[in-house]
Amino acid sequence: MTVTRSARPAAVRRRTGVLAGLAALTAVAFVLAVMIGSTPLPLGSVLAALARDADQATETIVWTVRLPRAVTAALAGAALAVAGVQMQTLFRNPLSEPYILGVSSGASLGVALVVTGWGGGSAGAFTAGVAGLGRVGVVLAASAGAAAVLLLVLALARRVRSVVTLLVIGVMVGSAAVSVITLMLVYTEPRLAQQYIAWGLGSFAGTTWADLAVLGPVCVGALALALAWMKPLNALLLGENYARTMGVHVRRTRTVTLLVASVLAGAVTAFCGPIAFLGLAVPHVTRLLLGTADHRVLMPGVLLLGACVALLCCVATQAPGSGAVLPLNAITTLLGTPVVIAVLLRSRAARMGLAV
Repeated sequence: MTVTRSARPAAVRRRTGVLAGLAALTAVAFVLAVMIGSTPLPLGSVLAALARDADQATETIVWTVRLPRAVTAALAGAALAVAGVQMQTLFRNPLSEPYILGVSSGASLGVALVVTGWGGGSAGAFTAGVAGLGRVGVVLAASAGAAAVLLLVLALARRVRSVVTLLVIGVMVGSAAVSVITLMLVYTEPRLAQQYIAWGLGSFAGTTWADLAVLGPVCVGALALALAWMKPLNALLLGENYARTMGVHVRRTRTVTLLVASVLAGAVTAFCGPIAFLGLAVPHVTRLLLGTADHRVLMPGVLLLGACVALLCCVATQAPGSGAVLPLNAITTLLGTPVVIAVLLRSRAARMGLAV
């Protein structure tokens, strides 16, 4: 009993220290994301620009390009990481991620329809009109596609009792959307297909303060709801039957979790494109660092680490002095692949030679 009493404060101190360290690391990563770019800026110049006490060129770089990009990366990383935790808990599958129900595929289909101008008659005229809006049109198309899939998933969630069945349906919907996109790209102009492929590589750049006026409230609101819904998720860790015995309304919890995770993933995809591996890998690293699956501790940790990793990936995409920008998904995939492999190797099913 004495060991237990001493161990609990030690665990609390350790987790508090980890969370404090993640917060500090996230702040450092944010500063680096503002400093590093095609034209590196020293810390003093960045601080002067933030205080509106620098030359016009530096202030323009910081306020118009670097700050929106860094805020977007932090929001996107936190959103995808939290959505990843929700999906992994809901489906009790370590390989679940925010896009597993096809929200990203729906957004991608919407963008493909607009970018390629696919369709004849009134449909073709409509997509051409939306495409003429430029970035706004792409965001609207991605949002519409993600919303369509979200509504379909929520409707099915009310009729399907098994989360496994819902998971399989989501994967099938996503696969069907990808197949349609592939067929569309075959029959479109190479120039237009290249534009869609460039969008699919993902990017935190290009967002404006007007974009963040939409993305910010959506992500913050959904994240707040996710943090408020941690207790039912803790009960789901031991299965739906156990959650019911604890008084949890399982169907309502499932619907809210799907809604929040899909809104987070859909909003990020609409403004940044599909971002690979962040929502899958970050939750596992956070559990390892904190040594717990308790969502009251895990959610804040995932939020911080997701923002931190996204900011560091944003920094890694920059090639100072060359003006080149590396594809974001290439960086996130390189970071996320070892984590996924480690999860597979650590899983009991993998050690027994069974499918995960």
